[in-house]
Amino acid sequence: MERRDVRGHYEELAAEYDEHWVYGPDYIPWMSSRIAEALRLSPVDRIADIGSGTGLFAREMARQLQPGHPILCVDPSEAMLRQLGTPPTSGLTPIVASAEDIAEGRASLPYERLDAMWLKESVHHVTDQARTLRGLADRLAPGGRLLVVMLPATIQYPLFQAALDRFEELQPDPADIQAHLSAAGLEAGITHVEHELRIDRDKYLGMVRARYMSLLAMFSDSEIEKGIEEMRAAHPEPVLVFPDRFAFVLGQRRAEGT
Repeated sequence: MERRDVRGHYEELAAEYDEHWVYGPDYIPWMSSRIAEALRLSPVDRIADIGSGTGLFAREMARQLQPGHPILCVDPSEAMLRQLGTPPTSGLTPIVASAEDIAEGRASLPYERLDAMWLKESVHHVTDQARTLRGLADRLAPGGRLLVVMLPATIQYPLFQAALDRFEELQPDPADIQAHLSAAGLEAGITHVEHELRIDRDKYLGMVRARYMSLLAMFSDSEIEKGIEEMRAAHPEPVLVFPDRFAFVLGQRRAEGT
């Protein structure tokens, strides 16, 4: 298999994405709760999940807020959005667009302004992060919140070394994202959350082979198999235990009159 671009990667993985991506049954509820708390979501908020993929987090978020709460699921991959269901369930509305499309006003939304939006592990796909985050900030209503959920510059995943090295080359620094949000006129800060992952080693190796991280799409089949053998040697234990640590970069627009 040749190395693939990001959009092609997700188009091919869409039908099996939820199966390969989810670490365990408690992960989605845990992360969704952390996002909802950080954004202080309420049942009256106009909400968008930018880079929603198959709607894993939006679906759980809608359930936690109230059944059927509307959430816009924005993603450039039609194949990923088709996994939301037909017709859309749980109040999820698919919007085929990229973060850049929303920021530049090239995509039509049912709301002129949004109260809350989040980007979960997708900001590294954005070419001009400063420009795009500024455009997204401009879509916020007074008091609106924009949350960028991202991995730190260094991760402790049990991946093969070449993948870890490539990750560090490409991953933006959360401090830079905070600076972009501040430059966009938002009050911005960074917090961190951490979740201990426990996953069957063979399942995780299967996720790597399926290229569950877009980073892995940069490696050929032979490179992936070589990496898996490296991982087997480094991790003979049947259950992998490692921390999943995230930076939560939150920006908020001032409310009117403040």
